Amino acid sequence: MTSNTTLGERLLRRKPVATLIAESEGRDVPPAGAPGEGGRPVPHLKRSIGLWQLSSIGIGATVGTGIFFVLNTAVPEAGPAVILSFVIAALTAGLTALCYAEMASAIPVSGSSYSYAYATLGEGVAFGVGICLLMEYGVSASAIAVSWAEYLNKFLDLAFGVRIPAALSGAPGQDGGWFNLPAVILVALVCFLLVRGVSESVKVNAVMVGIKICILVLFLAIGLTGFHAGNLTPFMPLGLSGVQVAASSIFFSFIGLDAVSTAGEEVENPRRTLPLAIIISLVVVTVLYIGVAVTGIGVQPWQNFDGQEAGLAQILQDVTHQSWPAIVFAIGAIVSIFSITLVVIYGQTRILYSMGRDGMLPRRFARLSPRTGTPVWNTLVVGVGVSMLAAFVPLDVLADITSLGTLIAFSVVSVGVIILRRTQPDLPRGFRVPGYPLVPLLSVGCCVYLITGLHADTFRAGAVALVVAAGVYFGYSTKHSRLNQEREPEPAGTP
Repeated sequence: MTSNTTLGERLLRRKPVATLIAESEGRDVPPAGAPGEGGRPVPHLKRSIGLWQLSSIGIGATVGTGIFFVLNTAVPEAGPAVILSFVIAALTAGLTALCYAEMASAIPVSGSSYSYAYATLGEGVAFGVGICLLMEYGVSASAIAVSWAEYLNKFLDLAFGVRIPAALSGAPGQDGGWFNLPAVILVALVCFLLVRGVSESVKVNAVMVGIKICILVLFLAIGLTGFHAGNLTPFMPLGLSGVQVAASSIFFSFIGLDAVSTAGEEVENPRRTLPLAIIISLVVVTVLYIGVAVTGIGVQPWQNFDGQEAGLAQILQDVTHQSWPAIVFAIGAIVSIFSITLVVIYGQTRILYSMGRDGMLPRRFARLSPRTGTPVWNTLVVGVGVSMLAAFVPLDVLADITSLGTLIAFSVVSVGVIILRRTQPDLPRGFRVPGYPLVPLLSVGCCVYLITGLHADTFRAGAVALVVAAGVYFGYSTKHSRLNQEREPEPAGTP
C-alpha cells in the first residue's frame, strides 16, 4: 500500500510518550490518526522487579562485563595508566547515567535508548539506535561468554589437572581453536532460565551479584598484600593516546546502566525505582572497577597482562603461590559471568520486544508466552545469534564493537534529555539532571571523544551494520511501522 507521507516525514515521525506509556501498561493506543479503538487490553510485560533486584541487574551487567577479562586487552594499550582510562570511562558513564536517570523516570518503558530516541529524535534515528543496541548487547554477551570459557578452563586445570581441548574452547585462528563449546553451553543455559520467567531470572541474578561482589573483595584483600608501587612506573609508557584507546575499549563495561532501563516495563514504581537503581549501580561499579584495576596493576608488571588467561585468578595464584585462592576466584567468576550473560541477553530480548511491538521488526518478536509472560521465540533467536558469535569470533574484536554501540546509544540518550526538556517541559519526571544543559552536553562530548579512540576495524564493522540496518528499515520497517497511519495496526502478539 502506498503512503502519502514523504521519506523525510517517515524518518522524523515520533512516537508520543503517552502511547509508549499506555502500551507498557497493557493498553493498545494507536497513534493519532490511525484507525482502531484505543484503550483495549493487550498482552504486556508484568511489573515484578523491585529496587534491589533492579540494582542487581545494573551491577550484574556491569561488574564483570569487563573486569574479569578487559584488563588483559586494555592494560597492554595504556600500561599502568589504564587506571586513568577507567576514570575517564567512569566519568563519561557518570554523566550519561544522570541523563539515563531522567529519561527512564520520564519514559519508564522497555527498549531503553531505542524508545527514548523514538519519542525525541524520530523513527529513523530510533531504528539506527535499536540496531546499535542489538549489536551492543549481542556482541557483549558473546564476549562475556568467551571469558567464561577461560575461567572454566582455569578451574578445571587447577582443581583436576585437566583442560577442555583448545579446539573446543577458542575461536578459529586463536591458539588452535575451532569452536568455543563452553561459551555456547553458557548461552543455552541462560536462555533456558530466561524462557522460564523474569521473576525467577532476577532472583537468581541477585544471588549471583552477591557472590560476585564477595569474590572481587577477596581479590582486593589478597591482591593488596602483593602490591608493589614500582609496578606503576613508568606510569604512562604509551602516552595519552594509549589512555584514550584503552578507555574506549573499556567503556563497554558500563553497559549495565543501559540494561537497567531495558527493564522499564517490568519495574514496580518505575519513576522512582529506575533513577535510583541507575545511580546505585554506577557508584558500586565505579568503586569496584577502579579498586580492581589499581590492585591488579600494582601486583604484576603491566607487560604480563597481554594474552594472560583468566587474569585475575592467575594474579591471586602468583601472589599466594597457592592454588586455592585462584580456585575459589575461578568458581566465583564462573558463577558471576553467568549472571552477567543472563542480564545482557535479557536486555537484548527486551529491545527486540519493543522494536517488534512498534513494527520495526516482525511482530513475532513481540509475542509473549501465555504461560510465562516472556518473549520465548525472541529469546531463542537471540540465543542462537549470541552463541554463533561467541563460538567463532575472538574476544578483542567483540569488545571494541560493543563499545561503539554503547557510546552511540549513550550519546542519543543525552541529546534526548535536551530535546524532551524543550518539547515536553511539563512531562512528569521522577528525576531531573542537575546542571542542565551542561551535563548532557558534556556527556555527548565525552562519548564522542571515546568514539574517536576506537580501532579502524570497529568503524568498518559499524558501517556494515549500518548498511544492513538501512536495508531492513527501508525494505520492511517503513511499511510495517505502527506510526504508518494508513495501515491498520496489527493485533499485539501476532507474528
